[in-house]
Amino acid sequence: MDGGYKAGYPAAMKWIYVLFGLVAGMTMPVQAGVNLRLRESLSDPVYAAFVSFTVGAVVLGVYGFSLRPAPTMAMISSAPWWSWTGGVLGAFFVFAIIILAGVLGATSSMAWLLAGQFLAALVLDHFGLVGYDVHQVSWPRVAGVVLLLAGAMLINKY
Repeated sequence: MDGGYKAGYPAAMKWIYVLFGLVAGMTMPVQAGVNLRLRESLSDPVYAAFVSFTVGAVVLGVYGFSLRPAPTMAMISSAPWWSWTGGVLGAFFVFAIIILAGVLGATSSMAWLLAGQFLAALVLDHFGLVGYDVHQVSWPRVAGVVLLLAGAMLINKY
């Protein structure tokens, strides 16, 4: 393995995924602003998150069911119980972004969200939780997360 990258893919493919990650990350503050505007129109962050999730679910459903075979009941029932909490966690995340963007602004919101994501990711990787391969905590990884936290503090202050 190359830095945690799964074997079996050409090395150049890793950079396509890195670029994909950067582009996907760039959509987060845009989504926060879009959902913040929806919150203002609906006068409620819960309804704004609900509408956002509903639209996303419809789009994924149309795409999935029109271009892919539907999962079977055997596939659905084979999922561990905790894997069904992803939607709840996603809903909480969208709701949190709507609240944070209105109070902290795009940059501070994203900085704290990313810092929290990296703290959790460090633990998940180290213990191989929720399906991740084990990637031991190392001082460079901890230093990277500490720098992210320091960056979030600087962004929040200025």
